[in-house]
Amino acid sequence: MVSLPVTVIGGYLGSGKTTLVNHLLRAADGLRLAIMVNEFGDLPIDEDLIEAQGDDMIALAGGCVCCSYGDDLMAAMQQMAAMDPPPDHIVLEASGVALPGSIASSLSLLPDVVDDGIVVVADAETVRSRAADKYMYDTVLRQLSDADLIVLNKVDLVDVETLADVRDWLAQKAPQASIINSEHSAVDPSLILQSFIGRPRGAYLTNSHRNPMKSKVVIPEGVVDADAFAESLAQHEGIVRAKGFVLSENGMTLVQVVGQRWAISTADSGREVGVVVIGFDLSGV
Repeated sequence: MVSLPVTVIGGYLGSGKTTLVNHLLRAADGLRLAIMVNEFGDLPIDEDLIEAQGDDMIALAGGCVCCSYGDDLMAAMQQMAAMDPPPDHIVLEASGVALPGSIASSLSLLPDVVDDGIVVVADAETVRSRAADKYMYDTVLRQLSDADLIVLNKVDLVDVETLADVRDWLAQKAPQASIINSEHSAVDPSLILQSFIGRPRGAYLTNSHRNPMKSKVVIPEGVVDADAFAESLAQHEGIVRAKGFVLSENGMTLVQVVGQRWAISTADSGREVGVVVIGFDLSGV
């Protein structure tokens, strides 16, 4: 059975998770997505995307499906993996009070799925006040600490200075995460579907016949020039995204590449050296 990439989308209530899910469905461009939600109570899918609805499964436009996992996430995930044909990518929308890292850890127990990263949606206007709320702060901060990618949503509702302050604050609270701005949760799907890289756990090939991405783990030997290494990946035309750790003169260093953009930052010394690279042509990497 082919392993399926699974992206977990988390974030507190009202941050824009459902809007992001609907955006991904509209921008799927032929990918067969399986959307998993805890329950259908307040249906997160736009009505015009729904073609048919059953007890626990909704048929969506473009060959996508939406599945309610209720109290048995593992069984629902195995059901998705057993579909014929299987979906190209599974997107799991966690509830606003859930910890996406815990969900991702549970999914790692299943042999048929591959953790493709944790995306946390944050509201630029309210994330800092939510993180200071005596009832919500622990959940919000733990959600952010789980993120591989933070979608900083509703940036149109704050001024430039506030936005810069929020981004600086997020960088302190979630130094491991990449941060991208968005309005109405509209982000490039390639950062979340297929080409989004989570924590380095091994190489795999995606299951989409329309988007045959390749993945490999690059392990530089010894101490390297982190800037030069990151820049070389960014200049490689076949690479879409790269993320991982190298040992530089300054110690363990996080390397992140998105298209032609790249960045490095100091990382914990306990990290394992290895950079996951995903793209269409990885020759010469």
